[in-house]
Amino acid sequence: MTYEQAKALLEQKGQTQLLKYYDELDEAGKNNLLTAIENITWDFEDALANPADLSGKDRDIRPINGLRQAKIQEKKAEFEAIGVEAIKAGKVAAVLLAGGMGTRLGVDGPKGAYDIGVTKPLYIFEQQMKNLLDVVKQCGVFVPLYIMTSDKNHEQTTSFWKEHGYFGYPETEVKFFKQDMAPAVDYDGKIILERKDTPALSPNGNGGWFASLQRAGLCEDLHKRGVEWLNIYAVDNVLQRIADPVFVGATIDSGVNCGAKVICKTNPYEKVGVLCMDGTQPDIIEYYELTDEMANLKDENGDLAYCYGAIMNYLFRLTKLEEIVDKKIPVHIVEKKIECLCEDGVTRKPEKENGKKFEALAVDLIKLMGSVLPFEVVREREFAPIKNKTGVDSVESARELLKQNGVEL
Repeated sequence: MTYEQAKALLEQKGQTQLLKYYDELDEAGKNNLLTAIENITWDFEDALANPADLSGKDRDIRPINGLRQAKIQEKKAEFEAIGVEAIKAGKVAAVLLAGGMGTRLGVDGPKGAYDIGVTKPLYIFEQQMKNLLDVVKQCGVFVPLYIMTSDKNHEQTTSFWKEHGYFGYPETEVKFFKQDMAPAVDYDGKIILERKDTPALSPNGNGGWFASLQRAGLCEDLHKRGVEWLNIYAVDNVLQRIADPVFVGATIDSGVNCGAKVICKTNPYEKVGVLCMDGTQPDIIEYYELTDEMANLKDENGDLAYCYGAIMNYLFRLTKLEEIVDKKIPVHIVEKKIECLCEDGVTRKPEKENGKKFEALAVDLIKLMGSVLPFEVVREREFAPIKNKTGVDSVESARELLKQNGVEL
């Protein structure tokens, strides 16, 4: 893209502030800025002009039926046999959503590279791979692994995995792809400059993971391998059971397009997304969207009717993902503290929110899948999220849960 082309585009879009420092840049800086402008996706304009109604006021929310632990244990051998057979046949792949940084943990690097060890190094990536290697050992085959990074952490992530020998996996079974990026804007809808030659961009949320995977050309690899199911999981839960044969088998046996690992809520107001029905379609709604009556509603067994808390571990049918990939999912507009170029020419992170980011969420894919199986897991065995350095859902709490599960730290 030439300067003239960039100027014409930005004049049309009302975003000429991106060229404010163009004349001050050296040739490398000018090229960097023009390339960045050429690669901007303008979907955010529609999100700003026509924000999605995420209030939930017109929803027909009802409880959903799922598989509780008692039923899972009763049919465990049957489910496990189905799952092992599918994994051995190469029908299951894993997708790690690892586009985030460890900022809240106090480190400037990929979140998965954070060391949670006490007496020896133990990285988040490493612990999750140990969990996956349990399945490899059980089934006798490697589960193909696709790792979503972002522009913010791609080089650091790929280098880290290579440096650590892919944590016991063959390099041929691990493939990386970048998450799409979205511009960050100020309260007037103007794209923020992070540096004189760089617009502020941020990962566009985990909801675009499959579209990003597809754009990276990896669907061809999936079909070549004969993959039929993709198990996506979040980087921040160190007790994730990935490609769990019992979960895989139960999902396949049920005939649905999607399986969702869930924990049963400890109380009506636990702050966790809830799997339910919205009319005839499954959906995940935020805890604050439940009325007091809904939150406290009991089923015929005296349990919470809205009990299924999502933990970001889903099994998706590949053919259905390919069918819905072009359908729009809601864009969440989130106010954030965005690093920006200040008047003195220095890039700083502000003390309070200064703009908006645009994120699509993986939970919003559930409705498009059309059918889902809630699959209850034991919280203490499979849910140890690391979102903070201390306190609730922290490095401290995850370490305690790892110890309870026999992991040496």
